Amino acid sequence: MKTLSVLRFSLTLGIMVLMLVLASWMALLSGPSEIDTTDVLGVLSGDSANPAAIDIVWAIRLPRIVLALLVGASLATSGVIFQALLRNPLADPYILGVSGGAALGAVAMLTLGASFGFGYGAVPPAAFGGCLLTIGLLYLVAGRGSGILPNGLLLTGVVFNAFASAAIVFIASLAGMMQGSRVFLWLIGNLSAVRVDVVPWLAFFLVLGLGCAMVLARGLNVITLGEEAARQLGVAVERQRLLLLLASSLMVGAAVSAAGLIGFVGLIIPHLLRLLLGPDHRLLVPASALAGALFLLVCDTVARTVLDGRELPVGAFTALLGGPFFLYLLKRSGPAAVLGERT
Repeated sequence: MKTLSVLRFSLTLGIMVLMLVLASWMALLSGPSEIDTTDVLGVLSGDSANPAAIDIVWAIRLPRIVLALLVGASLATSGVIFQALLRNPLADPYILGVSGGAALGAVAMLTLGASFGFGYGAVPPAAFGGCLLTIGLLYLVAGRGSGILPNGLLLTGVVFNAFASAAIVFIASLAGMMQGSRVFLWLIGNLSAVRVDVVPWLAFFLVLGLGCAMVLARGLNVITLGEEAARQLGVAVERQRLLLLLASSLMVGAAVSAAGLIGFVGLIIPHLLRLLLGPDHRLLVPASALAGALFLLVCDTVARTVLDGRELPVGAFTALLGGPFFLYLLKRSGPAAVLGERT
């Protein structure tokens, strides 16, 4: 493991922040409605007299950029934590079934909510409620005493995902054509229907989860060496695992409730950064948050501009990009390098 100096930490994160600012600026300028740098600067400074530019920046592009940054950071941070805790290179925010629970709650509200007088505004709370219910079930089934078993979590997550997928298909089949298309777009993941009211909650859970991971980053480094070694070094493995799994699951639940199911962010970004930066979670956790935000923002910008007026769901774009990229990394570097291990 490389020595983490203040200079290396600051320089790495500083470069990533600069890239994030540049990507955000390009996203503000990009879109089917052309606005130039002068228009954007005028809108941001409050001096613009162009009502169309004001609406485009404040009502459409800026909220979407903020949502992409928060969702990408949440998914990538959760991926780092899950992979460290479970010591599994394929662990990501969806393997534990948390996203399946959130999706089930959202789909149920999308298809059945109108019958009970609920509108689309009830979808994010329903997704978040499904996430919390899933967390409770995971702890109930996979826990042993006061501890949580990694293998039990993995198996429980796989089983629950299968159940959630079957339930989603069943509920969606009850919906009409209109509702079925809305369910499909939500499940594939997109940032087009930005709800400003969910952004503060998304930011809150991101800060909570990121702060928890940063405080416990040294413990994560030790846990990746093995639970027995971690206990001998004085790490409270069960307590830290419980706190980090809860924080990560809440981040994923908030992200899924806001943007639907967006895959590969929590899988690709941690792998890539382990190759570039090493396995030290004191740097890897904040770097993954920034890189996840950058990755999803760039993907969303390309997805909404590449077809000249038509828009691709960003979830489909990340899957098309992420799958081959991960296979390339695996073939080029080998499993040990992808895991950040020394051979």
